[in-house]
Formats: sequence, C-alpha cells, structure tokens
Amino acid sequence: MLDKIPLSRPDTPLLDQIDVPADLRRIEPERLHELARELRSFLLYSVGKTGGHFGAGLGVVELTIALHYVFNTPDDRLIWDVGHQSYPHKILTGRRERMLTMRQSGGLAAFPSRAESDYDAFGVGHSSTSISAALGMMVAARDQGLDRYPIAVIGDGAMTAGMAFEALNHAGELDDNMLVVLNDNNMSISRNVGGLSSYFARMWASKPYNFIRSGSKKVLSHIPPALKAAHRAEEYMKGMVSPGTLFEEMGFNYIGLIDGHDLEGLIDVLGNIRNLRGPQLLHVVTQKGKGYKASEADPFGMHALSKIEPQAGKRPAPEQKQQEVPGYSAVFGQWLCDMAATDPAIIGITPAMSAGSGMDHFAERFPQRFHDVAIAEQHAVTFAAGLACDGMKPVVAIYSTFLQRAYDQLIHDVALQDLDVLFAIDRAGLVGEDGPTHNGSFDLTFLRCIPNMVIMAPADENETRQMLYTGYQHRGPAAVRYPRGKGPGVMPEETMRPLAIGKGEVVEQGETVAILAFGSMVHPAREVARELQCTVANMRFIKPLDHELIRELASRHDLLVTLEENVVAGGAGSAVNELLLAEDYRIAVLNLGLPDRFIEHGKPAQMLSDAGLDVTQIKTAIRARLKQSRIQSQAV
Repeated sequence: MLDKIPLSRPDTPLLDQIDVPADLRRIEPERLHELARELRSFLLYSVGKTGGHFGAGLGVVELTIALHYVFNTPDDRLIWDVGHQSYPHKILTGRRERMLTMRQSGGLAAFPSRAESDYDAFGVGHSSTSISAALGMMVAARDQGLDRYPIAVIGDGAMTAGMAFEALNHAGELDDNMLVVLNDNNMSISRNVGGLSSYFARMWASKPYNFIRSGSKKVLSHIPPALKAAHRAEEYMKGMVSPGTLFEEMGFNYIGLIDGHDLEGLIDVLGNIRNLRGPQLLHVVTQKGKGYKASEADPFGMHALSKIEPQAGKRPAPEQKQQEVPGYSAVFGQWLCDMAATDPAIIGITPAMSAGSGMDHFAERFPQRFHDVAIAEQHAVTFAAGLACDGMKPVVAIYSTFLQRAYDQLIHDVALQDLDVLFAIDRAGLVGEDGPTHNGSFDLTFLRCIPNMVIMAPADENETRQMLYTGYQHRGPAAVRYPRGKGPGVMPEETMRPLAIGKGEVVEQGETVAILAFGSMVHPAREVARELQCTVANMRFIKPLDHELIRELASRHDLLVTLEENVVAGGAGSAVNELLLAEDYRIAVLNLGLPDRFIEHGKPAQMLSDAGLDVTQIKTAIRARLKQSRIQSQAV
C-alpha cells in the first residue's frame, strides 16, 4: 500500500524486463505479485508527472497482467472500453518509458489508439463501444478462418449504456468464441466477493462443469421435458449466487463474481475460459484506486490527477481564480440553481457528467429534480422530450462530443416535435489533453441543419448566463454551446435579460475588414482588430443568423472574415456564405475555423495554434486574403 505518489522513478527491476507481453509470459507465476507491485508504483509515478486518469488503472493491474499472461496479444484482440483503465496496458505493451509524454503534444494519447500501438486493438474515448467492436473482430476472424480470440473489458458504468446491451444481444445470437470482462469497481457489491462466489466462478469456468453442461444438453435434447428441467436447475443454481441470469438469457455463459485482485484465480479462470466454446462473460470485482491509500479512500475524487509539485507529493491546490470569475461550467450550474429556485418546472438532466457539467450543487439543492441517467445519451434526450411534452422545462447538460451520440433523438424526438428542451453544451471546441475523441469540433455543423433549433455561442461568462436565460424563455428547442474551463473573465451579472434572438452586435469599429466572430473567438478577434483596425461583430447566434447585420457589414467592407471554434465544413461560416451567395454579394470572404482533420491532444493554446486559430496566424491569414482579393480586383 502506497501512502504517497513517488516523486522519483521507483525501482522496478522486474517491470523493466518487459518490453512486450511475450516477455511477461516468460515470468514465473509466483513472481507476478512482485510485478503487480512494481506496475502500481510506476503507474503512480508516471501519472504524477503528467496528470491523467489513474484510479481505474490502479484497480485493473492484476486483471491487465492476467489477460496478457493468458491470451496471445496482440493476435488475440484486447479491447478496453473508454480507456481510463488502459494505462497499465500501455506500460506492459512497449510504452513504459514514453508514459512521461502522456497527454502532451506529440506524446502518448490519453486513450487507446490504433495508430499508437498494435496492442491497441480499437481506438476509444467514448464509452460502451468495446463489445460491439469485439464482436466485429470475432466475425472477421471467423470469416477469415483465423484462430483469434477477442476480449472486451468494460466497466460497470459503461455497461449502463444501451449500446452495450445491443452488442450483448447480437453476440448471443452469433454464438461464437469471445469474452466480455465486466470490470465492476462499484464498492457496494464488494461484499459478494468471497469464498463461495470465487468457488462458483472457478466451477463455472472449469472443464468438468462445462463438459457436463454441454454433454447433458446433447443427451437430453431427445427428451424435451428432461432438457427443460436441466435448464431450469442450472438457471436456479446460478440465480441464487450470482446476478448473471440476465447475461445467461442473452446467450452468454456467465462466470462470476470473482476477485479482480486475485492473480492466481484470474489466471486460472481465464485459462479455462480460453478453451471454452461460445460467448463468455466474466464478472470481476475490483477496487478503484487499489494500492494507493488516498485513492482507495476517495475513488471518485481521485479518478484523475493533476501534475504533482515536486516539493509536495500531494495533489496541488486549485489555482486561485482570477477576479473570482467562475468557469463556464460553474456559470451554468449557478444559473440552473437560480432558475430552479423560481420555476418548479425546471428539470436538470445529465448523462453521467454531473460534476463536469457543474450540476453538483443543483443535485444537492434539488435532488427530486436532478436526473443523472448514467451513460445513456440517447435516453437523456428522449427523456427530456417526454418531460417537455407534459409541461416541464428540461435542461440537458451534455458535452458536445457526447451529444453526437444522441443525434437521432435530437432530430426525431425533440426538434421534429418542436419541444421545449434547452441544451447546455459544454466542452465545445478544443478541449486539451483528452484529444480528438473529446473535442467539441462538430456541434455547430450538425445542429445548424436541424429545423426549429436556436443555436447560441457566448463570447464570455456573463453572456453565457444571459444566453441560458434566453434559451429558457424561448419556447422550443435551443442550444447554448460554450468552451471548457475559464473564459476571458467577465463576471456574470445577477440580473438576467433575454437577448433578441438572431441579433448580433458590433464590438469593434474599423475599416476594410469585418470579422464575424462566433462564441469563444470573439475575444481573439478583438485582439486582431486592435492591430489591423478591423470591425468585429459578436454574432451570438448561429441560428437564426443575423442577416441584417451581415448585409450591413458586407456593404461597407472589402473582406468578410468568419471566425469559429468549429469545423469550417458546414459551420457558422458556411451559413454566412449561403446568405452571401443567395443574395449575390460580390465580396471577398475568408472562413477560419477548425481544419478538415482531427486535432491531436495537447495544451488548448497549442491545439489552437495547430489549427491556425491563434492571434498571430489569424492576422497572417487576413493579410494574405486581403492581398489576394486586391490582386484579383486589379486583374478584373
């Protein structure tokens, strides 16, 4: 048990011998506990240097070792759901010394990535995809005549998503060799781990039991009443000691509960499973943060870690807030509480992102009106639609990247029926170290084409509060999209007033060039304008667009520049282009936004620079486009 995170590289002689899992398989079984201790220590050291997720990883150290020890990875496909638990896997698969580059520009990704390693069988960032991916790999191996075993490791949280059960249902129908490992780190069920449960887990994975199980079914298949009785007896026996009846009904052989920190037991059970026929589900119970005292005591608070200051060895204290201006998520959380205090129809909904979305205070003050629906984005949106049908005012707090998963529900269940649902879209734009799986790059594009939607993007913290109030007052679907973290530092006003829908405002007056800035890009646009003497419009609304303002700016400038932290393709700039083309405006246009590629992880400022959206590159792009338009005018 470690009391503190190592500040210098720990001594790991056994771990240092492992460059690939084939090296691991050559280690004597009795030395694997020593390896687990070294792996935990190195994991804590590396995450202390880089920051990142570590609680779930600490909990699967033994499971990771056992999986690579028993299965022939990378030929056997090991798929980690989400990826929070994959750091030990990365350490054991040739990336040990690169762990200190984790989440840094040009370094290791925060999640499994096919481009990074052959041992990362499937790239992830969103949850609940592992079983579907493993099933696809199973069918591919079968159709190609390959002896290849797919293993999906999914957490109990990710198992709450409908997609996981859709895949389980399909796997049971296909009835071929695959393993789903349900990693259950919910401590409320740890009491079920003990001698009896482990005994039955070993029994259900053993060759004699499965020989009797399959053999008796063949023999009794000619005597239907006897076969039915045998099925019932097996079902009742398992139902008395395990929660596996549901999985059995879906076609899986359920094996569990088993202690996920019992290395010998895991290796024994996995070795038996490797030789079984058909879909298997192994239910293991692990302790999140295992082996680190602070994380075991607070598994939720210590889910991830910031960099450790060398002199302290503790989690750094939060930085002092500049002028005490709250971040965007906190602005939303305070607004929601303020509105709920005056309107009993307000209902707060989130798909497992309560803390990240700033809803914790609301959940405490209004528990009956707070609904965390788990990792079920599709359900969250249709649940909100049902509430809106019967007179409530649902507010769905959701990350931009996760709203993508509920797109059909957004169109079919909310917009088509013109229902009164407000979407508070957090993490819009580039989010930093979590990288391309979590960037909110596409929401303006996929929202803008949906009828009945009102779409807003605030320039600062105060405007966020006012736009949320505007969306609340609007009768119909509305979305407010805002970035991660802190803004330019404009204190939100306590007084709320609805903005005129579809109206922007000019915030800088200039000549020749007009910048139409959306949301987070208003502040850098004003910096550019101070040097280039540009006009800057805070457009505020992406839909409906302020046509009158665009016409007025187009009539008295030589160049219109659209600026957004969203992909250029189909985004806010495209909306401006459509208006200018429809009304036959002859004016030079420059659309600046995220390029047509995925932006890799790094510091947000570096990511903006990589995308060509820092102040220096914006100025360079404007100058180049203005020069080009003048040359074209002279040629005409």
